[in-house]
Order: sequence, then C-alpha cells, then structure tokens
Amino acid sequence: MTSSFSVPWSGVEGSVPSVQIPPHKLANNELVAFCQSGGLRPDRTAFSELLRRHQSHVDRVLYHLAPDWDDRADLAQEVWIRVYRNISRLQEPAKFRGWLSRIATNLFYDELRKRKRHKSPLSLDAPLSMDDGEVSWEIASEDPRPDDSLTTNEFYHQLHVAIADLPEAFRTTIVLREIDGMAYEEIAEITGVSLGTVKSRIARARQRLQTQLQSYLQS
Repeated sequence: MTSSFSVPWSGVEGSVPSVQIPPHKLANNELVAFCQSGGLRPDRTAFSELLRRHQSHVDRVLYHLAPDWDDRADLAQEVWIRVYRNISRLQEPAKFRGWLSRIATNLFYDELRKRKRHKSPLSLDAPLSMDDGEVSWEIASEDPRPDDSLTTNEFYHQLHVAIADLPEAFRTTIVLREIDGMAYEEIAEITGVSLGTVKSRIARARQRLQTQLQSYLQS
C-alpha cells in the first residue's frame, strides 16, 4: 500500500538553508515551525522529515478512500506538494496531522468529482455485458462469484460518490471519523467546532448516506 517517492523540488518554491539540529530529534510542531520560518520557501530538511514521518499516514488515508485506484501514488505526491505550498498558513503547528488529513481527503474528493464528470456509474438494473453475451446480476449462489465482486465494487463506488456529495463540513467530519479513525474530541479540535456539533454532523452524515445507499444496504 505504501509507495516511495520524493517531492519534485524543482516543481515547487526554492528552499532556505536546512536546520542545524538533526531533524529526527525534533517534534512535529518544531519541524513545522522550521518550515514556516522560511515563509513561502519551507526548509527542505525539516519538510523532508515531515514527509518521512507521515507519508504512510497519507498513503493509508488514500488507500481507504480509493482502494481500486492505480494512481494513488500520484495523489499522494500532489498532497505533499500542496502541503509544501501551504504549510506557512498553518496557524497551529501541533495540529499538523489533522491538517494533513484534510488536505488528503479534499484532494481525493476533488479528483472524484472530476472523474464523475467523465464516467457514467454502473447500473445494477442493466445486464452486464461480457465478451460472449450478457448476464444478469442476480445469480443465485452461496459462493462468491466474479459478479459478486463487481456488486461489492459498485457499492463502494456509490459510497464514495455519496460521501463526495455531502456538504463539506459533513464530509470532513465523517471522513476524519470513519476513515481516519479520529476521536470526536480530535475532530472538534481540528475543525474548530464544538463536540456537540461534531456528533450532530456525523449523525446527520450517516443518516444521509444510509438514505442514499438504502437499496444497496437492503440487498
């Protein structure tokens, strides 16, 4: 799931002289502070250490959001380019991980919306076209079959689409909770709203998703 890559520094702003303290001895907020000290030109050594520490986290978030996408490594690289260009705007360095999660999830949904415009969703009402003819989705069997896998993939595709259609506030909270596994208190701190608001948004987001996916849940 984890892929190795380096940020193409030539494609972003230049860098200031590297930190003198060994980066692996610095806390995350200290690394962010070093990056921010260069303004629009984050310290390269400090930034590289942040990437090393949190690359697997970005990969994990994107994997849960898009398990069947072959270009997740490209998305992960774009996440870090966005982080590099915007880290100077992060007001609370201690919240770097949550901020990173939001960038990854927002990038995914931006890309999903683009793909929705160019690809029609698969209909379970229509027969499945094969090389040797058409077959029905409804094949009675207790054992998993290829078309069962297709049905499962269709469900998760529609789930991702439904999440992408949520209002941004709901989408962010449900992804941070269900995909990133964050506690309600962490989400409240990251999003800057009350604990009650977080719980309300998650409950309403779940209800909306259940309504949109009712036909899949019943089957």
